[in-house]
Amino acid sequence: MTAFTRFCEEHTGERFSDYNALQRFSVAQRRRFWGLLLRWSGLIVEGTAEPVCAGDQVETAVFFPRLRLNYAENLLRAASSGDDDRPALTACSESGEDRSLSRGELRDQVERAAAGLRRLRLCPGDRVVALATNSAESVIACLAATGLGATWSSVSPDLGDEAVLNRFRPLDPVLLFAHGSHVHQGVVRALDERLETLVAGLPTLRGIVWLDAGPRGRDALASRGERLSSLIAAGEPVLRWPRLPFNHPLFILFSSGTTGAPKCIVHGAGGTLLEHVKEHRLHSDLGAADRLYFHTTCGWMMWNWQLSALASGSEIVLYDGSISYPEDDALWRLVSRRRVTVFGSSPTYLQYCRDAGIVPAERVGLGDLRLLQSTGSILFDSQYDWVRENVKPLPVQSISGGTDIIGCFVLGNPNLPVYRGESQCLSLGLDVRAQPAPGSAAAETGELVCAAPFPSRPLGLLGDAAGRRFHEAYFSQNPGVWSHGDSIRITPRGTARILGRSDGVLNVRGLRIGPAEIYHVLQTFPELVETMALEQEAPREPGGSRLVLLVVLRQAGSLDRALTLRIKRELARRASPAHVPALIAEVAALPTTFSGKRSERAARDALHGRPVPNASALKNPECLASLRAHPALRLEVEAV
Repeated sequence: MTAFTRFCEEHTGERFSDYNALQRFSVAQRRRFWGLLLRWSGLIVEGTAEPVCAGDQVETAVFFPRLRLNYAENLLRAASSGDDDRPALTACSESGEDRSLSRGELRDQVERAAAGLRRLRLCPGDRVVALATNSAESVIACLAATGLGATWSSVSPDLGDEAVLNRFRPLDPVLLFAHGSHVHQGVVRALDERLETLVAGLPTLRGIVWLDAGPRGRDALASRGERLSSLIAAGEPVLRWPRLPFNHPLFILFSSGTTGAPKCIVHGAGGTLLEHVKEHRLHSDLGAADRLYFHTTCGWMMWNWQLSALASGSEIVLYDGSISYPEDDALWRLVSRRRVTVFGSSPTYLQYCRDAGIVPAERVGLGDLRLLQSTGSILFDSQYDWVRENVKPLPVQSISGGTDIIGCFVLGNPNLPVYRGESQCLSLGLDVRAQPAPGSAAAETGELVCAAPFPSRPLGLLGDAAGRRFHEAYFSQNPGVWSHGDSIRITPRGTARILGRSDGVLNVRGLRIGPAEIYHVLQTFPELVETMALEQEAPREPGGSRLVLLVVLRQAGSLDRALTLRIKRELARRASPAHVPALIAEVAALPTTFSGKRSERAARDALHGRPVPNASALKNPECLASLRAHPALRLEVEAV
């Protein structure tokens, strides 16, 4: 970050006294900023960088329309002599077996795999899909396919058949990459039946590439594909990667699907790469000496995000398996064993560690760990404290953005202090603002919007040539700006707090209530495993609705009057009387998507007896029936 700031000062003649000054420049002179970032990055490109951005509307602007590049080439390049011998990736498993590839070995295997895919007639513009574990083979396949100009989409094996088909079928894929089995909690789970269902439901497939030995006992299915290892063994390395337009489709990612069929979000190669280089090298200070491990699956955008760290010269560490097998601290043992320098985690995992009594500092050596990053949900103040007290005093970066932009709106900064509960800064080049609700006087708090074009804005939604659904999803709520669906508070010092989904704001008795404020108070209750605050229609209540709190308890059946009163008392004291629920109801589970996000929409529909759109997006749809049947939640039951 310091080097880049000086680079900008040298090329602009301006002086940036602090990060906020640089961020303001990056927004006010966005074309100049993105042009400087491209030059500083050293990415391999051809063509002309002018115009940097054609258009001024967030919805329609196009970056670097006369530039060409290749995503895989930039990730695999040797930046200096000796690079080929440095580690590129290490793939780890539950058994503790690690497989490492140097940068030279990885490049050679990707190039040979690409030659094999060419023989399978894979061409630029084709779409490929993968049912894959977080393995070296998945990385090799992805880079080989995207290097040839194909567009990659992947999901993890724990996604249900219908949910996988809902994502893959609209893509009309020509190739399927797949593992025949996966391991979880020490048990090998065959995917034969799922693969047969998947292949039968994708009539456009021209072939299958097995990322492992393939399906067992399904000879007809196995014979339809080739092993990736065979393609690599038989292939001659490609001599030159094709240079493709900056906005050539690279990845298609999927929304959670809780409000209908998952959106197929198309991301461009150049915008994805440039944004990731910025986030990795500047905001995360990643370099050749780093080993990055982000706990993810192939079905979450953080897999794509970590993959791009190869372009910064960092080694990426992959893990396929359970967080708690064979020991309850399996991930911390991995971080120690592989000498990870940057560990990407989540509030959910940190909460698991706290509840399980895991103190990493007492169990493993963490001398190489210099940074912890967290995303996926709100990282509360107390979790910063837990890391400092139980891991080590190190910077904690709460980063937030998402699948929609394949990057971050708020994230970290190696040159800034960390304030518990806050993201350190707004992302360079992104005009992030808090747009207050109409009539609100809170200028620092509102819906997260981006008011200027940015390169990683998706190219659009697949099958939406006219852009109608794209406009409806991101631009109809607040004309002229990108609306992200999160609530944010931006402080005077330039830090930020994500407060939850803006579409999850509750309106009870005419008062707008952010559920994140309720969750912030309830995190201090050790009796509560999960909580969800919902607004329920209640015609007999003033205003026609009531605030309901669903709780999953550590000890089932322990929601007694004493605990209920203590919860209400703390909410009234630490939030406000308006945050006190009319009803607290114990439930066995809360509806959760396959990406690990709780679905308020599904719970709300079940609460009101309405059909739940696309329940296949949930990994535990059976919990909806118990919500509908819960005696305390029936609409005719009065609050007590």
